[in-house]
Amino acid sequence: MTTFEDVKGLVAHLPEVTESTSYGTPSLEVRGKNFCRMGGEREHDRFGGHDSEVLVVFCELDEKPLLIETGGGVLFSTPHYDGRGAVLVRLSDVDADDLAELLEDSYLLKAPPAVRAALGER
Repeated sequence: MTTFEDVKGLVAHLPEVTESTSYGTPSLEVRGKNFCRMGGEREHDRFGGHDSEVLVVFCELDEKPLLIETGGGVLFSTPHYDGRGAVLVRLSDVDADDLAELLEDSYLLKAPPAVRAALGER
């Protein structure tokens, strides 16, 4: 199963990533803006299961339905996230390449323009 340490490794190449906490769970930020966080009891209570650790990542709201539809059950949402550009990722089932792409997309949504520009110059 993918762990938060694995998640950190997948974004280690991105500039200005820092570790923090959000709602009492480990999270990652870019210049103080959270771009992913581990789910906690709140998320488990919302979807009624403890079968997998979950990671919350951000996405464009209009892309969310397609992400979930094509995610093969790995990506999902709960009523709490209705109308929000965020999906939950089952870490027990996610492919590392798919997770890396989700994390980078989430990072790019939250990173300020100067950071995105610096990333493009690499």
